[in-house]
Amino acid sequence: MSPLIASVFRTGLRAGLATLLGAGVLAGAQAQTLAPGVLKVGLEATYPPFESYDGDKIVGFDPDLTALLTREMKLKPALTDTKFVSLIPGLAAGQHDAVVSGLYITPERLAQADAIPYASSGALIMVAKDSKVHPKTEKDLCGLKVGLQAGTSWVKLLKNLSDDFCKGAGKGAITVMEFPTAPEVSQAMMARNVDAQLEIAGAAKMIVEKTKGRVTISSPDLVYPQTLGIYVKKGNTALKQSFESAMAAIRKTGEYDALIKKYELTPVK
Repeated sequence: MSPLIASVFRTGLRAGLATLLGAGVLAGAQAQTLAPGVLKVGLEATYPPFESYDGDKIVGFDPDLTALLTREMKLKPALTDTKFVSLIPGLAAGQHDAVVSGLYITPERLAQADAIPYASSGALIMVAKDSKVHPKTEKDLCGLKVGLQAGTSWVKLLKNLSDDFCKGAGKGAITVMEFPTAPEVSQAMMARNVDAQLEIAGAAKMIVEKTKGRVTISSPDLVYPQTLGIYVKKGNTALKQSFESAMAAIRKTGEYDALIKKYELTPVK
């Protein structure tokens, strides 16, 4: 084979391999999600400012963030309103590709799914406007009935606090009462069925606003500050890496910081 023919052959071979590899990468990207070209996202749309309905459209921080990320991932977002307790199990069940719903990253959730950090926040304690109690920290919840959304990380945290601190200090146990949604907790509190409500800061401020002062925030500082995560099915490394690359891209454009500022959250490092 002459040098010229050999050179042409090698060039053609490289081009052919590049085409095949490119197709493989594209196929791999499509295989990451349940439907080619679509990212099915589970969230609970009763949780402003993270997600809630405006007419028939789901709006908030998580939908806004998802739109930016899927743009970088070259995927079309499909948001699915899902019960909070079904969000993480829905990944393994194949109901959605990812969960972007203001969920803290916890060891219990990481045992079931993989997570990508995307913001930081903490909780605030709320009481009814004319409440006789005004707990400022989690330790002030001893002896009170505290309403929580079922499945939140605070359920276990408050039960542990009750056992490890309250009872030993002779202050009375914390009675944890779980409800399907955060608004139902607020309604129970305004009806005096619970003494206090613990909710993520952004959502707590929205509850105060929507109840027109019937609910107030009693804690001056955040309680249980934690990191929020986007969850994907355990072992779906390709999708996890795609999210991480997209996060890096929107950080570079400044869009991530602008969104964090708009919704008064704390960025992750």
